[in-house]
Amino acid sequence: MKELSVFLITKQEGANLKTCLESIKGLASEIIVLDSGSTDDTLNIAKQYGAKTEYKEFTSFTEQKNAALALCTKPWALSLDADEYLTPELKEEISGLLSSPTLEDYCGYYLKRSSVFLGRRMKHSGVNNEKILRLVKTQKAQYTGGKVHETLEVQGPTAELKHQFMHNTYTSIEQYFAKFNRYTTLAAQTMAERGKKFNHLQLLRPPLEFFKIYILKLACLDGMQGFLWALFSSVYPSVKYAKLWEIYHNRKTQK
Repeated sequence: MKELSVFLITKQEGANLKTCLESIKGLASEIIVLDSGSTDDTLNIAKQYGAKTEYKEFTSFTEQKNAALALCTKPWALSLDADEYLTPELKEEISGLLSSPTLEDYCGYYLKRSSVFLGRRMKHSGVNNEKILRLVKTQKAQYTGGKVHETLEVQGPTAELKHQFMHNTYTSIEQYFAKFNRYTTLAAQTMAERGKKFNHLQLLRPPLEFFKIYILKLACLDGMQGFLWALFSSVYPSVKYAKLWEIYHNRKTQK
């Protein structure tokens, strides 16, 4: 059986981390937790599960996850967020794969993710069965992207596993908008660093985005949670571009 590193980045994840680490118990040969300054019980929980913990000041999701990946010493690595956890079926599937001679036929494996939003498992809305590259040959993988919306890539062929892992996205609307504010700021900063121009038309996107998510992606079948997901998600691009405008506006006024 090939040895597996599981790596996570954390900050104030005490409420989520135990469920995540419990789901990989007996599967991971090594657990890497790269923290950026937690003051809750995140690190204590990590140590209870035998994780190797390191500190790195947060600069961007891409840099943070590349730093965590670089700490992995096993030939295969699995990337998880603290608010994600493996289902028993996926855990068994990965365990079998690590013992299979066919493992080395590929350099990475896509996993299917299903999300829970405000207590409801979302079966539509564009957040069910998302295919995301997470299980990779350690030496063949790296993250690309900006301050937010990082992407894991591998050099070589990939395949897809059958079973899902779970993403316990947001347990409250307050938590949603705390992350929403942080993510839109980081996205705007990334665009500004890359010289992206502000476009007024981007501020008019919410109705189209809402239609795409609520109707075309069938969020209407996910109850009130589906409606709220579509509503909140529809304004994300406009807020991101509004913050980009603010960055450029502040630069001009400071000259």
